[in-house]
Amino acid sequence: YILTNAHVVDNASSVTVKLSDKREFKAKIIGVDLSTDVAMLKIAATNLPVVKIGDPNRLKAGNWVVAIGSPFGLENTITQGIVSALSRNLPDDSSVPFIQTDVPVNPGNSGGPLINLQGEVVGINSQIYSKSGGYMGISFAIPIDEAMRVADQLRANGQMTRGRIGVALGEMSKEIAESLGLG
Repeated sequence: YILTNAHVVDNASSVTVKLSDKREFKAKIIGVDLSTDVAMLKIAATNLPVVKIGDPNRLKAGNWVVAIGSPFGLENTITQGIVSALSRNLPDDSSVPFIQTDVPVNPGNSGGPLINLQGEVVGINSQIYSKSGGYMGISFAIPIDEAMRVADQLRANGQMTRGRIGVALGEMSKEIAESLGLG
């Protein structure tokens, strides 16, 4: 199983996973959650290297982290920076408490790991703040614990299910107030 960003594979007719040793595999999309930008893929392979999952709750602003990806198609690129802020909410109504970093992330880094200096994955690089389309010093990663919660449901159900409370606001008339014993 492989985690990446939903925006990387959403609406794709086929997905190919290319490993650092140049092997390529056709991937099956197990599920996509657009709300958190997490997708789960599966490839038919054995003896693959695995990553150690870290605890993003142990991160602090100022900690060094690295990102691995293929910015602009330059495969297996590693960049470094620091955690700038934690639990960053963005104005796009996302429910994700992003890890904000200053790690250089560009198109092609999406879906790659954010790794602490212990070699543990603490996030999935997801997006940047940019007026130009390229890196401008601010990047965001989905905390890996959040991604793993989504992954558990994607693996089990192929989709993410969230609870909702059906509440609506409306004006209170005298008749409604009386019917509810409030009048």
